[in-house]
Amino acid sequence: MNSIKILYVEDEPFLGKIVKESLESRNFQVKMITDGALVLNAFKTFCPDVCVLDVMLPNKDGYTIGQEIRKVNGGVPILFLTAKDQTADLVRGFESGGNDYIRKPFSMEELIVRIKNLLHLTTGQIKMRKTTTSIPIGKYQFFPQSYELAFGNKKWKLSHRETELLKIMVHQQNLTIQRKDILHQIWGDDSFFNSRNLDVYIKKLRDYFKEDPSVKIVTLKGVGYHFTVE
Repeated sequence: MNSIKILYVEDEPFLGKIVKESLESRNFQVKMITDGALVLNAFKTFCPDVCVLDVMLPNKDGYTIGQEIRKVNGGVPILFLTAKDQTADLVRGFESGGNDYIRKPFSMEELIVRIKNLLHLTTGQIKMRKTTTSIPIGKYQFFPQSYELAFGNKKWKLSHRETELLKIMVHQQNLTIQRKDILHQIWGDDSFFNSRNLDVYIKKLRDYFKEDPSVKIVTLKGVGYHFTVE
């Protein structure tokens, strides 16, 4: 099996060396770039499975790089590294094409977990297979093939879009789910009309899950949602 390829962009040489060697010791193949202006060409030639981008870089910042990568490849997962903790900075990261972020300083264990979660999400290593009859969600059972959700003796018949939305939520449990990605995946575009439809479907799912308070759909204003089961 080929090793996972990571494009790692970091201009701090000491930190970069530690992270690169730590990832390589875990069988990742790492290409490290220190200059923002060189990243796009490296991306095109290296063809990484995941991008780990520092935000503050010489010559071109991580947000701009994220936007450029998205124009070339809309599906590759992007993880931003940032020392900033302002909400506006995080929102900007997601708007620039990021799938997730991690604040500096970080542990290698957290970085690797986040990389693996993104790969599972975007490359389909975790999928709902046709042989799967049900998926537990807290005290509920979700039956994606028959479009049903059950809680004890209660059972709801879901619409196609309710089912597709819930599948996205389950696939991305405990991760940030971008609103625009949901709209493009289910409705095909992020128009105002479709955006309002999404609001209606989110409300429907919340109504279904009100029987179990451990199941939460948390709205991240201006970004999307977190689907969690405590």
